[in-house]
Amino acid sequence: MKIFVLLPRIPYPLEKGDKLRAFNQIKQLAKHNEIVLCALNDNTKVSEQDAFRALQPYCQSISFIKVSKPRIAFGLLRAFFKGWPMQCGYFYNRKAAKKVNALIAKHKPDMLFGQLLRTAEYIRYKDLPKAIDYQDIFSYGMKRRADIASFLTRPIYTMEYRRLKHYEAAIFDDFDVRSIISEPDRALFPHEKRDEILIIPNGVDHEFFKPMEREKKYDLVFTGNMSYPPNVNAVEYLADEIMPIVWKTLPDAKLYIAGATPDPKVKKAASDKIIVSGWLDDIRDAYAQSRVFIAPMRIGTGLQNKLLEAMSMRLPAITSPLANASLGAKPDEEILIGNNAQEMAQHIITLLTDKEKAECLAQAGFDFTNRVYDWGKATGILEDAMANTVKANLRVRIE
Repeated sequence: MKIFVLLPRIPYPLEKGDKLRAFNQIKQLAKHNEIVLCALNDNTKVSEQDAFRALQPYCQSISFIKVSKPRIAFGLLRAFFKGWPMQCGYFYNRKAAKKVNALIAKHKPDMLFGQLLRTAEYIRYKDLPKAIDYQDIFSYGMKRRADIASFLTRPIYTMEYRRLKHYEAAIFDDFDVRSIISEPDRALFPHEKRDEILIIPNGVDHEFFKPMEREKKYDLVFTGNMSYPPNVNAVEYLADEIMPIVWKTLPDAKLYIAGATPDPKVKKAASDKIIVSGWLDDIRDAYAQSRVFIAPMRIGTGLQNKLLEAMSMRLPAITSPLANASLGAKPDEEILIGNNAQEMAQHIITLLTDKEKAECLAQAGFDFTNRVYDWGKATGILEDAMANTVKANLRVRIE
């Protein structure tokens, strides 16, 4: 197949979950198909040259479409009045649409594949086989943010939640193949035919994220894009509620917050016991230099790549029921689950003081991720669905 892949962001560097998913899916799909990549770019700091070099081995053609701030502003204004989700307005504009249309006409793909509902408006009405990767249930993630938002911002988040919920359902019938990252996300999807959505989990590069011997500088580590609201919320939870309990028993325990573009709230949490790194050239160093991984997620949706990476590097991991619902690890055997700050803190204390328990949990988590999470297997499900759709479409055209 020739697959036209449309992304809302350039999938490199791999500091965000959607970029990581897109990059690895392209890498897997390229083994048996021709990939025509088109990615929007709203970030002037991204090196298109570096991204091109990283993606070139997997793509027959690569196009990056710059999205300027004035067009973003106009798109947001139009979305407000059209009733679209604001993030759809952020990424859609008519100038970019003309370029996307021209690329589709030029390359004549067999399949259109859009990542996230942010790209849906560009391709939903095309008379070609189409796939959409919802990835996460965006509407419910926005609802969780609305639930904890301030009095002033809650109406904005609530409006976006309602628009996302409507839009997720509205585009459903426009696509032949739909995918999402986990069963809990699919169960929350606002459409009566939600069971038709394919569950395509993320994988982890086990050759890259493998156990490494390093001096242990930190007791705990939390990683991710530190401007992403669910991660910012998790850092505040750690700094304000969890670690003060830990310090009563282990006063010297150090927490490492590792990830790109830390939000001011994340920077504010920094102290002699909470180290905030900012961008790291190799995130594996953060894992390898730490004893325990923790991801106390309270908002957001989808599968947490950070958990897969940490467990693949053989770190004992602690998380919330929300995050483990998508991960599917066995509580108390492959991962520890904390329902509140007190439970999170107690798990931390246990793993830092009981070496045998930490070793057993780390090994079980390592075995779990290596057994269950594989990019090739996951993307193969998506590829088969695409191929069957293309074949069915060809038969209809011949008849």
